[in-house]
This record gives sequence, C-alpha cells and structure tokens, in this order.
Amino acid sequence: MQNSSNRQLCEIAKEIDNNWGAKIYFGATPYLNAMLSMNSIDDNYGMDNGRSIVLYFLGNASTWRGDVAKRIKLELKSML
Repeated sequence: MQNSSNRQLCEIAKEIDNNWGAKIYFGATPYLNAMLSMNSIDDNYGMDNGRSIVLYFLGNASTWRGDVAKRIKLELKSML
C-alpha cells in the first residue's frame, strides 16, 4: 500500500468501491462517485470542495465496517 499522502482520492475511492461493493449505503454513493473523479482533497467537484465531499462521505459511511474500512477511514481523516 502507498503512503496516504501519495494516494490519489480516486485510488482510495476505487478501493472503497471494491471492498464495500453492492452493499454501499445509498447516502454515501454520491460522495463516493465524486471521489472517483478527484485526484486530491484540494480538488472541487461541482460547487463542493474536496474536504466537504470527504466529510460527507465519512458521515454516511458508518455502516461500512471491517479492517479495510477502518484503515481507509483513518486515511481519509488524516487528509482532512
């Protein structure tokens, strides 16, 4: 695994999508989709900034659990 400071947001989002899969909570879906097209937390998606997208994703990702979920949530929080 790459250092979190080197991973693009879209790489992290792909890992989330692969791990969470079809059971993804509907409230997290739009934010995950946004992150799939973003390189960094400093990017904008429409009128929203990357920080907001990540915060909204984390707020809607409470049902995603497990070792991968814990690791990635910490990685995203460290970006904030």
